[in-house]
Amino acid sequence: MIDNRIKAALFDLDGTLVDSMWMWKAIDIEYLGRYQIELPEDLGQCIEGMSFTETALYMKERFQIPEDVEEMKAAWNEMAYEKYAFEVPLKKGAYDFLKQLKERGIHLAIATSNSRKLAETVLRSHQILDWFDVIVTGCEVKAGKPSPDVYLTAAQFLKVKPEECLVFEDVPQGIIAGKRAGMTVYAIEDAYSADLKEEKQRLADYYIKDYTEIVV
Repeated sequence: MIDNRIKAALFDLDGTLVDSMWMWKAIDIEYLGRYQIELPEDLGQCIEGMSFTETALYMKERFQIPEDVEEMKAAWNEMAYEKYAFEVPLKKGAYDFLKQLKERGIHLAIATSNSRKLAETVLRSHQILDWFDVIVTGCEVKAGKPSPDVYLTAAQFLKVKPEECLVFEDVPQGIIAGKRAGMTVYAIEDAYSADLKEEKQRLADYYIKDYTEIVV
């Protein structure tokens, strides 16, 4: 049962609200393959929580990518667009949970490390874009996760206090960001971070398998 004092629910996107983490490894393989670079095993861990821009800067420096940062981001948006528009599903129970929150008058926000274009695309494809009062991306704040910036910025926009916010996250860096913001954090299960379950349970206030476990 969600506390009556809660006024806003802030959602990470990938792996939290939508089941999309499966496709990014394939995109990384394809993108690096353009430069005859094999995907390092540690890349996912190294870029966890980084904004789109921070990820591009990191990969450009690490792999000496000749494209500039904006060209890299545009390439990733193009490579992922069709999947976000037509293939990426919502997590189990997410639609009904969001609808219940809206009916109760709780504000909704997206706080994502992904690009605004892909966030808006996948939310529009599921006809829930208008349910969200604000979308904040890591590229639009000073620092990506585990910095609390995206969550604090969303709360400021909604005119709510951190202690009045719930955060939903799927990876440790995001959970840490929510806790640093002074918010109550739910960790949600995701196949991509299955090996991090114990760490997620330790860091978060609550751990759920999917949204059907939460009663509004």
